[in-house]
Formats: sequence, C-alpha cells, structure tokens
Amino acid sequence: MATFLAQDAVLPLPETLPYDKQSVPVPGTKRPGQTAHYVNGLWGPLDLAKHAIKTLPDIFTSGLSTGKDKPLLGYRPLLSKNSLKFGPRYEWYTFGQVDTRRRELGSAIHHLFQTKVCGGGELDTVGLWSINRPEWQMVDLALQAYNKVSVSLYDTLGKDSVEYIINHAHLTIIFATLDHIPGLLKIVHKTPLKVIVSIDALTPETSRVLTEWGQVHGVLVKDLNEMVALGQANLIELLPVSPSDVASICYTSGTTNMPKGVVITHQQFSSSVITNLLGTELPSDGSCMLSYLPLAHIYERVNEMASTAIGGRIGFFTGDPLRLIEDCQVLKPNFFPGVPRVLNRIYQAVMATADVPGFKGDLFRRAYQAKLEKFRTTGDNTHLFWDALVFRKIRAVLGGNLLLISSGSAPISRDVIEFLNVAFSCYVSEGYGMTEGCAIGTKSWKGDKGAGGTVGPVQAATEVKLIDVPAMGYTSEDKPNPRGEICMRGVTCFTTYYKDEKNTKESIDEEGWLHTGDVGEIDSCGRLKIVDRVKNIMKLAQGEYVALEKIENVYSVCPIVAQIYIHGDPLQAFLVGVVIPDPVLLAGLVSKMSGGKTVVSPEDMQALSEACRAPRVNKLILDMLTKEGNKEGLKGFESVKRIQVSMDAFNIEDGTLTPTLKVRRKDAYLKFKAELDGLYTLAEPSSVAKL
Repeated sequence: MATFLAQDAVLPLPETLPYDKQSVPVPGTKRPGQTAHYVNGLWGPLDLAKHAIKTLPDIFTSGLSTGKDKPLLGYRPLLSKNSLKFGPRYEWYTFGQVDTRRRELGSAIHHLFQTKVCGGGELDTVGLWSINRPEWQMVDLALQAYNKVSVSLYDTLGKDSVEYIINHAHLTIIFATLDHIPGLLKIVHKTPLKVIVSIDALTPETSRVLTEWGQVHGVLVKDLNEMVALGQANLIELLPVSPSDVASICYTSGTTNMPKGVVITHQQFSSSVITNLLGTELPSDGSCMLSYLPLAHIYERVNEMASTAIGGRIGFFTGDPLRLIEDCQVLKPNFFPGVPRVLNRIYQAVMATADVPGFKGDLFRRAYQAKLEKFRTTGDNTHLFWDALVFRKIRAVLGGNLLLISSGSAPISRDVIEFLNVAFSCYVSEGYGMTEGCAIGTKSWKGDKGAGGTVGPVQAATEVKLIDVPAMGYTSEDKPNPRGEICMRGVTCFTTYYKDEKNTKESIDEEGWLHTGDVGEIDSCGRLKIVDRVKNIMKLAQGEYVALEKIENVYSVCPIVAQIYIHGDPLQAFLVGVVIPDPVLLAGLVSKMSGGKTVVSPEDMQALSEACRAPRVNKLILDMLTKEGNKEGLKGFESVKRIQVSMDAFNIEDGTLTPTLKVRRKDAYLKFKAELDGLYTLAEPSSVAKL
C-alpha cells in the first residue's frame, strides 16, 4: 500500500513564519495592466508528485489506514419526537463500518446502472438531497469509490431549481430525506428520474404508499436498508478511478440566472484537500470537527474530506441551529468551521454576557484588553493567567477543546476575528475561495497579528494576479498597494460549467485564468484584501459611481445585520437600503433600550416587528452601519442614508434569495418597492443637501 497523506503530508508549520512575505511575486510575470503572478511564500506552488493521494477514494484509504476501529461519523440519537430530545453523547460509525457500508451502497448503485435501471446520460450522475448527517457522507463515499458523479441538491432549493438540476444533470436516481420525497414524486413525470431512495427508514405503511405513488409514474421508491441489501446481493470490489474523472457537479446559483454546474474532477477535489491541510496542526491521534454548514456547499465538503484524510471524527449536529451550542458542548470538537453569521452571533452573545457592569465586567474588560494588546503586538493569542481565570469558561461554550476556527463564504470584521483569537486562544483562519476554485484561494496564517481585515495569502494550489479595472479606478500601479480584479489559476480551479460553454468562456480566459468578479488589493506582506465587486455598479444623480455589492459586504460584517439590500436610484443623490436584523441581537438591543423594564424574546416576532418600526431602533441600527462604513473607509456618497428595518426576511420561497442565499436584486427591490421609494420621498438628508 502506498504511504498516504495521514502519515507523511500533514506538513507542520516551521517555528518561524515569513509573515512579511506570505505571498510573493513570480519574477518575469508582470505585464502591462496587471500585477505579477503571486504564489504562496511558504509552500510555493503545490507539487502533486510529493503526495500519494490522487483521487477521492485515496482520501478515505488514508483515513482508514490510521485504524479501521477508529470512529469516523457520529450523531446524537433522537430520544423523543414529541418533546424533541437528543442523547447526551454521540454515537459513532467506525472507519471499518463506513468502509463496509460504502461498498454495499456503491455496489447497489453500480448494479442499477449496469442493469439500465438508471443511467442514459452523458455521466453516471446521482443526486443527494439531505441535511448533514452520517448517511450523506456514506452515500457520497460510495459514489467516489464506484466512479459515479455526485450532484448535491441544496436543502433549501426551490421547486424550480430542483427540477432544472434534475433535468440538466440527467439525474435518474436521487437519495433524499423523507420530507423531500413527496415533492420529487410530484415533478417526476417532467424529469428522467427512475429511482428515489429514502435516506430515512420507511415504515411498512409509508413504504406501501410511496411505492404505489411511484408506480403510477414508473419510479422505484426504496429506502437505504433496501439499497444495502441490494448491494450485499451484488457485491463487487471498488472500481478504478483516475484523477481526470469527474467526481461531482456542484451547482452554484447567480442572482439572475438558473444554477450553473461546476464540474469538479477527482484531482481538483483531492488537491484542494491536500492544500487545506498544509500547516494545519490538528491532533495526530484523530481530530474532531462539527458538521453543520451545508454539505451541498464545497467549503464544508473540503473540510470534511480533510478531516477524513487524517483519520479524524466528524460529529453531525442535530439539524436544529438553536441546538448548535449544545451540540458543541456534547461533542467538544477541535475544529469549528464557521461563517460570519454564526461567528458574529457567538461574538455578540459572549460580549453581552461578559461585558457587563460591576466587578465581573471590569474583570472581563481588563482580561480582554490585556490579551488583545498582546495579540496585536506579538501575534500570540494565549495568556497563562487570563486564560485560566476568565477565558476558560468562554472556551467551554464551544466545548473547550478548539484548536481551529475557520471563517469563509462572506466578509467578517476585524473586531470579530480578533475576538475569536482572544476568547478561544486557537488558530483562527479566514479564507477566500469559490466553488469554481474548489474552495481554495487564500487563507490567513496562524499567529499573524495583522491578518484581520484580510483573507490571507495565496494558497499553495493557486496563483493569483490582479488585472486593472479602469472604469472603477483600480490599477496594478496603485499606491501603496496594487489593486484590481482577482484572477486565479491552478490545479484546483475548474475548467468548465456543465453544458454551458457561454458562461465558461465568460469566466475563464484563454490562459486558464478564472476571473472572479471580485476586486482585491495585495498588501506589502502578500495578503489579499477584498475591496469591491466588478458587478452591480450604478451611477447616482450627481455622477458618482457606486458598487452596491461592495457596500453590502462592508455593512454585512456589522453583527446586527442578518441580511441587507442596498438600493440606488440613478435619479437620486444617495443610497437607501433594507436591513433584516438578527433576531437574537435585536431582542437584546430592544431589551437594553428599555432599561431592563421589558425583556423581549428572540422568538417573539410580533414584538420584534413592532421594534423595527420604532424610529429609535431605526436610528440606532443606521448609526451602527454608519460607524462600520466609516471604519472601512466608505465615501460619503457610498454610505446608506436611510434604511427600512424589517423582520420580513429575504427567502428562497418568495424568490428574493438564490439557492446559495444570495439576494436577487430585482426581486428584493420589488418586495420592498413601496418602502424604498417612500424613503426617497422624505426630505433630503442633511449630509446630502450639503453636497
């Protein structure tokens, strides 16, 4: 057997890191209108020849080589459905048990394709539609091992997108949770679907009803246990897989069009896992991570495959976001992948609890300031005295064993990044990537005191350059740092959208560079900072150009903001917007404003909706946005002057959100058209009148 990643390729960080040269320009690559090509200053370009892992099945073999009896996939058993209650500990499937199950499921799936029950498309595609749970990974591991192509359906996808993807990817078999099966059966006559497999075990009565319903449309309905039995009866060895074989089609949705299918090969996926593990110091005896971010997104899939590669455990949350902290305290993970919305809530909850009047609050503020100053000076986020006296209890909120917190998918404020360093004394990593790059792009380094506000240096699998955007005033010659549209190229970058030549050509140029649409700046240490978006630029009445997505990104790091939409009218001189506040933080804000006389619950939507209409609340939230905008250097004409505060969130069902939770600008405007137009009928803000 080859020597796999778990033994030889989790390269530790050196004692001294070149923080002043995190990304370095490649000599001779600078051209007019663009920067030089930047590569990682520590690892250099990724050399795949040094790594035994070439395909996704190699990743599982790597983890399996650390011990077949080691736990891999865990869950909290459901004890009661009436008053929802889960077990006080995790139960685990071992690597050996998962290996057996992936062979059974893989053999069953392959048998259905071989006997022509499934198939007929360009690729042997298989759909997965479920929240995170052990069975999701078991099915996906089976597909990897038997050379089938996984197609993830977002658990929040709308009916139209589901139907589109089933037809576009020619899905003839889908594994889905029970709650999705009726919806699939309603549209099956308009799709190539032939087999629906319930991930949940079916009772005899439910099985009979669904089977008869399926027979009407010529579709087989089975559950996972039946597929296991089919595989046991037709068991075959794993099928050969090559690095160039397609592993997955990941659909990513824009704000105006139907989803685009990013074709990801085994080499691209496995290379992203290798890259993500470089310098990641997790326990050699098997790390533990919490799985709660959607597995349909590439960010979570890469994280979980990286954990698998080193023989780590993956504990799945109960499916209820309100139990996330409880799940952490039961699981006690070492690795907590995060997104700004979740990390902002943790930040606000801890600060609200600890930063209070009196001795307790004074002690916390003294401890926090001492650690913050030490971190900003040295990059060391530990403190022997204050960690034991104050921050031990805060670390216990997420289980007490964290060694790594990552943040991705959206901008996060420097304040929150520094808080996480101070409070949890672990490696806090912020990165930048996209589905088209298999989640690989840039990632901040451990112990970098200046990383806040940036997304770190280029990762080893990627090279980055910036190209001029003259219309927006960004050039590679800007001082003190070059700026321009971020372009990426490397082994993890995709080469095609599935059956979509037009969008492929618009995204990838003739030299293989992926044009991201984001505007970045590379600082003197080689760290990338996201500063703007090329798209969604408009001109205000006074002739100033504004990039609406950039402004939304600036304001979205404000913790009170759950969702935000910024709107501009070319006949007007200022911007307005809609803010959907975080219910937990809004409840705390309203309770605090009452001086303790009224305590509002985050679940009391009526009270929160009434608060949104209060001028005091509106002004306070607008002041928070203004403060954040000033801190990030928004110009006066870029700052939002009036806002509509509402608890009527943007969502997929009403068409104002894409399946990947991006705001559809046209539909968002139509939803709040009366309110936004009304904001322009008021007297002109004084700050605008002075222009």
